[in-house]
Amino acid sequence: MDLSTIIFGVLALAFLVLIIQAIRQMGAPLEMEPDEEEAALAAAMEAEEEPEPEEEEEPEPSEPEEMREPEPQQPTAAAPAEPEEPEEPSPRKKPRKQPDRKEEEARLRKGLAKTRGGFIARLGSLFRGKHEIDAEMLDEVEEILFTADIGVRTSQELIDSLRKELSGNKLGDPDAIWSHIRKRSDAMLSGPGFGAIEVDPRVKPFVILVIGVNGTGKTTTIGKLAARLKEEGHEVLLAAADTFRAAAVEQLEIWSERAGASIVKPSKEGADPSSVIVDALKQAKDAGVDVVIADTAGRLHTKANLMDELQKVRRSISKWVDGAPHETLLVLDATMGQNAIAQATLFKEAMDINGLILTKLDGTAKGGVVLGICNELKIPVRFIGIGEKMEDLREFEPRAFVQALYQAAEPRAD
Repeated sequence: MDLSTIIFGVLALAFLVLIIQAIRQMGAPLEMEPDEEEAALAAAMEAEEEPEPEEEEEPEPSEPEEMREPEPQQPTAAAPAEPEEPEEPSPRKKPRKQPDRKEEEARLRKGLAKTRGGFIARLGSLFRGKHEIDAEMLDEVEEILFTADIGVRTSQELIDSLRKELSGNKLGDPDAIWSHIRKRSDAMLSGPGFGAIEVDPRVKPFVILVIGVNGTGKTTTIGKLAARLKEEGHEVLLAAADTFRAAAVEQLEIWSERAGASIVKPSKEGADPSSVIVDALKQAKDAGVDVVIADTAGRLHTKANLMDELQKVRRSISKWVDGAPHETLLVLDATMGQNAIAQATLFKEAMDINGLILTKLDGTAKGGVVLGICNELKIPVRFIGIGEKMEDLREFEPRAFVQALYQAAEPRAD
């Protein structure tokens, strides 16, 4: 064998050895894989064993949770749930902030100062310093009452009751006569319906129809009434249905902004008042408004047409809202005196009136007209106006009114 053959053989042998070693090295990890598989299998088995108790534990807490649910509900339902329920309607019907009683009485006395200076002051002057009343003075009492603005019928009733219920010495006693007049005044202003409006929360919208002659302060009164209802928590919408007077629509729009109330206006001057109110009722129903206050025309120089128009408006309202209008309020100017009684009589013949609002009582000596209207027409007074401010539209309180009317005018014998 030559040397090249030997070298080739050695190299081939060495190469073979390297291949064998490489195969062995690759085989070593392959031999380790079974151990790793066993470890993996063991880990997998442990993993499979762990969820088994979890599956068993899941239903276990669910059962006690269901059992425990009634236990926490009992204290929570008993404590916080009941007191929270009455608080829910409070924003809807929250009471108005009541002013100081003494301040209110003082403002009422001030507002009725001119009225006290009328027939009340004349009676007080007649009785003052007198220990007894003779027949001649009684005739003077009769004259004062007949020339007062309480109306002829009411004056006659007061005179007749004086002569009937007071006899002998009592008829000649100034204090007895004065006390009788006050007592009769209280009786004239007694009965249901006096005072503020009660909005029925079960009725939506609650419709208030306001009627009256132009110049009585009707539009201003509507704005003040809207502000009162807003303060009580009601959503208010105004219907500007006095379409024959452009200034009325503009004035009502200003008052709606002051009161924070919505408003529905006519599309043009002279539009059909009923259509304006119907549009307002539709919007009120869609928006869930609580109260709709409808203004109306007040042209007294066309009496027949005016009353026909008001009756048409009333029929239109009743078609869209059952039982509406729920309140029909007549606004009267107290400075008109006995003419206010005539106006109220005319409106009552055409409309079913629920209540009266007497304005401008602070600017007249004819506030005694309240007695005449209530006595003759049997219509309760809801509000009186004793100033220009928003709060000067005040709820009518008969006893407080009579007390303020006669206060400081009663005679005192020397």
